[in-house]
Amino acid sequence: MNRKLVILGSGESGVGAALLGKKKNYDVFVSDSEKIKEKYKTVLYENEIAFEEGKHTPELIFEADEVVKSPGIPDKASLVLELRNRNIPVISEIEFAGRHTKAKKICITGSNGKTTTTLWAYHILKNAGLQVGLAGNIGKSFALQVATENFDYYVLELSSFQLDGMYDFKAEIAVLLNITPDHLDRYEYKFENYAASKYKIIQNQTQQDAFVYCYDDETIKKLMEAHPPVSATYPFSIKETIECEGAFLDDENQININIKQNPLTMKIEQLALQGKHNVYNAMAAAIPARILDIRKETIRESLEDFAGAEHRLEFVATVHGIDFINDSKATNMNSVWYALESQTKPVIWIAGGVDKGNDYTEIMDLVKQKVKAIICLGKDNTKILKSFKGVVERIVETQSAAEAVAAAYSMGKKGDAVLLAPGCASFDLFENYEERGMHFKAAVKAL
Repeated sequence: MNRKLVILGSGESGVGAALLGKKKNYDVFVSDSEKIKEKYKTVLYENEIAFEEGKHTPELIFEADEVVKSPGIPDKASLVLELRNRNIPVISEIEFAGRHTKAKKICITGSNGKTTTTLWAYHILKNAGLQVGLAGNIGKSFALQVATENFDYYVLELSSFQLDGMYDFKAEIAVLLNITPDHLDRYEYKFENYAASKYKIIQNQTQQDAFVYCYDDETIKKLMEAHPPVSATYPFSIKETIECEGAFLDDENQININIKQNPLTMKIEQLALQGKHNVYNAMAAAIPARILDIRKETIRESLEDFAGAEHRLEFVATVHGIDFINDSKATNMNSVWYALESQTKPVIWIAGGVDKGNDYTEIMDLVKQKVKAIICLGKDNTKILKSFKGVVERIVETQSAAEAVAAAYSMGKKGDAVLLAPGCASFDLFENYEERGMHFKAAVKAL
């Protein structure tokens, strides 16, 4: 009899896991407490995969030999707790897909810069002519690609939620960019729980594998002291000279990527994306490429011609001398810090959404220096209003991207920048950060 696989959630990762399960001869059942999107429902019908929507039927779910859970469903959800109580394994789509591929996996995590670094690393490998897939928290699901493609490499962006559901999975090259407070609402508001989740990126690694990490991040260094990696380590830094294999920024503003006694150097002005955080992202993308023996010239060209990620400090337009910048992906304080730090003009800051345990004191100095007005875009803006009352002269509340853009435009004058960097999740008014960014861009273009 075929093993019964239940998938909780019918988004990109859930439907991808369902297709892979079907291909591997599991008896697959998809259950979603919400309505299933038409495009995914069509895929399930076409592949004769059983499903239910608008409910979870316990007796059907508890028949499972194994459950693949959407990363959006918290581990503390009563259904998940009951599954574990019954000793039914609950895993992530990444864990499930990882079992069914022999491809080498370059896995990238961190609180900030994941998407940019993942896309940049993928860009380098693709330019080098490798058969490479892009998946994880980005693009088409890993499971779908394992089911339908035949790649030799995958570059995977992994969130802490995905890492939480991973047990036997191994990254041949693990990249840890940084760890700053984020998603604390899912980790009992304990930073150490969240940090431990991120550090799972190196689990199951052997001496033949590689761990690429930010040497400037104190949290990462403490985790490494407490739990030393067994894999080869490759630090990168913009503050210190790295003597071993790794990457650093020298006194002449040159990046030095020194792998296999064959250094690659380039001026930071040559990087396609500017700003301190992008020096880190470039080094983190280039080190895995050098570990894989990709030619230095290919890496250099790819660092110079990369187009960047949508919704990440994305320039939208200048309207009557006012710049509009979309950083909808800035969903935590560290991302907002980088977004504000990179601005050279007076900022009208659009912020708000679902608070994830934010500490606004982290950005207070930058707000005082750079922000002339705050526009709240969220259902409950109490925390922002309380934090910045008396700090920023003008604070207004809005309930849609169009309203927020119109308010910013009416307040702005030539030489200002309107920055969407919400610092919060989007789920109160939008489906996700992409939809929030799209609405913002559409509203700017309608001015």
